Amino acid sequence: MSLRHNLRRALFVSTMLASTPAFAQAAEDAAPADDEIIVTAQKREENLQNVPISIQALSTKKLDQLGVSNFNDYTKLLPSISFQTTQPGSTTVYMRGVASGGDGNHSGSLPSVGVYLDEQPVTTIGGTLDVQIYDIARIESLAGPQGTLYGASSQAGTVRIITNKPSTSGFEGRVDGELNSVKSGGIGGKLQGMINAPLGDSAALRVVGWYTKAAGFIDNVAATRSFLGPVITNAAGERTGNLPGITVNNSAFVDKNVNTQDVVGGRAALKIDLDDNWTVTPTVMYQRMKNKGSFGYDNTLPTDLTVQRFAEEFRNDKFIQAALTIEGKIGNWDLTYSGAYLDRKTSSFNDYTDYAEAYDALYANYIDPDSGLFSCSGIAGCFAFNNAAGDTIDPRQFVAGSDHFKKLSQELRISSPQDKSLRMVAGLFYQRQSNEIFQDYRVSNLAPLLSVNGRPGTLWLTLQERVDKDYAAFGEVSFDIAPTLTVTGGARYYKFDNSLLGFFGFGRNPAFSQGASGNPPPNAAFSSRTGVASCFTTEGLSLREAQAFNNNPLNAGQPRKSTTLLPAALPGTPCTNLATFAGGSLVPKRTKDDGFIHRLNATWKPSDSAMVYATWSRGFRPGGINRRGTIPPYAADFLTNFELGWKTTPVDGLRLNGAIYQQNWKNFQYAFLGENSFTQIQNGPNARIRGIEVDMNYVVGGGLSLSASAAYTDAKTKGIHCSGASDTTATCTDSSVSAPAGTRLPITPKFKAGMTARYEFDLAGGKGHTQMAVAHQGSASSDIRVAKAAALGRLNSFTTADFAAGITWERISAELFVVNAFDSRGDLSRGQACGQCDQRIYVVPTQPRTIGIRLGGKF
Repeated sequence: MSLRHNLRRALFVSTMLASTPAFAQAAEDAAPADDEIIVTAQKREENLQNVPISIQALSTKKLDQLGVSNFNDYTKLLPSISFQTTQPGSTTVYMRGVASGGDGNHSGSLPSVGVYLDEQPVTTIGGTLDVQIYDIARIESLAGPQGTLYGASSQAGTVRIITNKPSTSGFEGRVDGELNSVKSGGIGGKLQGMINAPLGDSAALRVVGWYTKAAGFIDNVAATRSFLGPVITNAAGERTGNLPGITVNNSAFVDKNVNTQDVVGGRAALKIDLDDNWTVTPTVMYQRMKNKGSFGYDNTLPTDLTVQRFAEEFRNDKFIQAALTIEGKIGNWDLTYSGAYLDRKTSSFNDYTDYAEAYDALYANYIDPDSGLFSCSGIAGCFAFNNAAGDTIDPRQFVAGSDHFKKLSQELRISSPQDKSLRMVAGLFYQRQSNEIFQDYRVSNLAPLLSVNGRPGTLWLTLQERVDKDYAAFGEVSFDIAPTLTVTGGARYYKFDNSLLGFFGFGRNPAFSQGASGNPPPNAAFSSRTGVASCFTTEGLSLREAQAFNNNPLNAGQPRKSTTLLPAALPGTPCTNLATFAGGSLVPKRTKDDGFIHRLNATWKPSDSAMVYATWSRGFRPGGINRRGTIPPYAADFLTNFELGWKTTPVDGLRLNGAIYQQNWKNFQYAFLGENSFTQIQNGPNARIRGIEVDMNYVVGGGLSLSASAAYTDAKTKGIHCSGASDTTATCTDSSVSAPAGTRLPITPKFKAGMTARYEFDLAGGKGHTQMAVAHQGSASSDIRVAKAAALGRLNSFTTADFAAGITWERISAELFVVNAFDSRGDLSRGQACGQCDQRIYVVPTQPRTIGIRLGGKF
């Protein structure tokens, strides 16, 4: 071994040991620049360096080297991506700073980033599918609007997970296992495997399976909550305090490492070559994820990584997707059909004690707004949390929820020969996605007459059906004006039709009559507006409107309005208050629209090792329905992108790519918790986003390879942002300014960057390696509203460093690794239980230092 080689090796190892973390993990494979990385971002196979898009590709080799197995693992490799999360499987993805925060609710805005599994979209409302990353060919991250080829939910970008396909070249298999230990936490591990089996010369089957157990590291510690009792007054009738009220504790649920996760799943693909030109590939994928506990810690507590929860919380997430891809030729044109059906079911149970705690304090000294005098104190005094005997009960709520998401998608496209100077791709697209939404806010022992009708113990019920339909025709044409100059034009005609139907709100005691004294309250919250009160009667009025008319003395002598409710549109609901009354019956509330978006691109290749491109593109996100009937639907929002990019291979072994862009986001959709902590969406002002992305891969030689990437994002509002419950015009005529012009958009840090280094060398008849991966992410606002962002606190900046060392023989591999070696406590997300629950802020952190071993075998 040469002296030069030994010096290089020693220098690298010492750099690993003494390095100060300053960058994020890299975003592309560290393969040699003269090796082709083939991607299909433009719906055809191309060399990465020839694609005029800001695209980053993580290959099978890179994914395996870095131990990537889930969403958090691969997104930290992609500096253009940011996200909000409450736990695995409940995550909203953003790209290039196109984030207003507050998204992800099951009846909120559609996502702005599309996620694809092979050819099929798996983008879902309320949380990106956390697909297990194993036996994956590559992950492609396409930054910027991809709407012409990928549609509505690719407004800001697209993430594509491409699986390895069955091969007739020979039988092969693989098994990989991992055992790990989390600092101050539990023990976790993985077991994964795959088999590829040829079935003759023209067919092959590939089967993949996995099981993962993620260790917990957040402790649920002992706590009590005390609620205000009866009021103590002085001789003048003024409140001087309260007698003791109900006190509860969580002793039955105190435990260590409560945030555990179990994931089991599998994938099977069958590839059949019908002849030399036609191939059929049916696939099926199943995954079940079981999360327990809270994945965010309470940062108001004195002890790190602790919470005080009063129930055994869980979230189960199960999905199955069946897909079919047919590829063939008509003459020398390529024809592709891709269709899929996704069925996803989630169920959860969450502690909502924070809500009762917040409202008990909020109403501690409630002053009547009309008289200006003291009215009541605390939940016990201001509300009717009573049992059937009239006794005051524990006011805490617990939320049982479920979502049943279904998605059918179909695409048919045709593309011309790619070796011609004039090339095109065109297609048709259709998808229908629905969600059966259920949330039951339960209060133990709540009187039936104070509960939702027919559901004793239910304070609030949400039971709705959401349907989103999309239709599109798209096409792109490229023409080589000269051998080094190409222009591309693309367009997509879209049409969406979105609807919402069902019930939300409180119950209503049928004996309640507005204005009459001595009658029992309509429900525990004393609400006479939301819930059954707003359900439709046979005459199309709300029950409240009908009763108010009948009780008004001015209407004496006029025919009384019917107070008979129409039959419930959805089973399990007492009636329907989210619908449109038409012709004596109820139909879903609906919003629909159509239009065009475009993409124009010019590409110049001055040499085989350099390319420069300019792009003008536009993406959109459909509008939708607000559940509260008094709030109008929200409109589609649009993102216009101006981009200048380059892709170069200046010397052998070095690949250097980058892009500079400006994006104008028009009337962006914004979701927030309004009255009654009720999600509502409105169109805000415009925003301007400027940024630069760069990534580098360099094979130094002698076994050393380096990769680095970075993204700088400057995202700001251009107008005043309003979020008043009665103001949806963004003029702030009825509400205060929540964010002045120039406010930074939330979630996305200004700077996110990264570096990995890997050194391979001969060792004991195999190939040894050492590896370092360092990740840095700057701070970011947690909310677009200035006051709410201050209450939540900023997402802090953090740096993590991962190290690994191992050896690979022909069929066996072994590796020791440490993730987050310096135990950096990074903020992934910040949130709270309800809009008024500022007393407790929950932070979803980076996983503490984790040490483990990986073993693998091939056969």
